[in-house]
Amino acid sequence: MSTERKKKAVAGYRMLMILSAVDGIFNAKEDKIIQQYLIENFSHKANLDDEMEVLAALPQDEYAIHFNNAMNDFYLDSTAEERNHFLDFAVKLAIADKKITPKENLFLNELFNAWEANYSF
Repeated sequence: MSTERKKKAVAGYRMLMILSAVDGIFNAKEDKIIQQYLIENFSHKANLDDEMEVLAALPQDEYAIHFNNAMNDFYLDSTAEERNHFLDFAVKLAIADKKITPKENLFLNELFNAWEANYSF
């Protein structure tokens, strides 16, 4: 896996994990979506233990900063098509529990606005 591809994949993982945590509830449907993202973006069993430790220790008031950094990393190493595909994961994750909280909506809007997404529901 190239360094750029790995960096992009890790950035996507970070964004999805933060998006799943902003409402304070992590459910099995969200986990399935993240697992599908990992299957599609990592060619082998990825060791994301370090990433999980960082995210688990991350105070909620720092989510936005880390999300924004990951969003920028992903953008730099991706095409418009890849960003739109990622947005599909993000939207599916946000609606996995059948409701989008105001915090989830805030993070989704950040993605759509920053990436000037050409995305349709």
